[in-house]
Amino acid sequence: MGTAELAATVLSAVAANSAGPLVAVVSQPDRPKGRDLVMQPTPVKREALRLGLEVLQPEKARDPVFIEALRQLEPDLILVAAYGQILSKNLLDLPRWGCLNVHTSLLPRYRGAAPIQWAIAKGEMETGVTIMQLDIGLDTGPILTARSTEIRDDDTGQTLHDRLARIGGDLLVETIPGYLAGTIVPHAQENALATIARKITKEDGRIDWVQPAEVLWRRLRAFTPWPGTFAFLPAVPKPRMIKVLSAEPVNRTGIPGEVLQADKGGIVVGCGVGALRITALQPEGGRRLTAGEFLAGNLITQFH
Repeated sequence: MGTAELAATVLSAVAANSAGPLVAVVSQPDRPKGRDLVMQPTPVKREALRLGLEVLQPEKARDPVFIEALRQLEPDLILVAAYGQILSKNLLDLPRWGCLNVHTSLLPRYRGAAPIQWAIAKGEMETGVTIMQLDIGLDTGPILTARSTEIRDDDTGQTLHDRLARIGGDLLVETIPGYLAGTIVPHAQENALATIARKITKEDGRIDWVQPAEVLWRRLRAFTPWPGTFAFLPAVPKPRMIKVLSAEPVNRTGIPGEVLQADKGGIVVGCGVGALRITALQPEGGRRLTAGEFLAGNLITQFH
């Protein structure tokens, strides 16, 4: 059961190395995308069709008709990765070996919808993947195995996502045989250590220049590619939105939002602590520009 790109990577790994036959794949329904709103299959559906597997796409996983269809398949084990819906107890109780989930954090830290992005944004030095048994809580089930990876300075939400997807697929494949044989025994999470990684919103990408430059740099990386980070330039009749695509913290002091330096080497903007040198940006409705290219047609002194 999965929907997103991460889950497609996991599905590919399981299909190539499964401990048993995959009888079906469950994914969210096709959705309209793009300017023309053309119906698009999920990444998991595309991969499942490539593998020649049956695909089920219920609007709601708690639908009794769907649960009965799943029951007819008589699954021994259900594997879940980035599916996007909470699973009911009726569904969790279907397979005799339960449901295993690939979660992209080192549980119990960063339970929830966006563990990859918040691990970067909060300045963690490492994160990882946890294989866990699903229960009716939000990422609260017993842990089977976990594997960590360093968060590098050049990591973005996208690069870390891709690495964790590969780690998750490999770790799940390695975990299943030991779990079924009883040599890998689930153990309870330490709930006192739990933190929550809430869902990201568009507004999370708005730059607050009062924050330290280090914090803004981490958020820029965390929220790449979505929602991105953005700020505004004064303009008439309304402020002009600028997406910040690449930047780095520098040891300068200035009023938050004030442009301290602007040349082909970058646009240095004051922050609550330190400053941020912007090296690539994208005006609303425009293309990606280097700082030098942008400055060739724009005189700027302040960001909001």
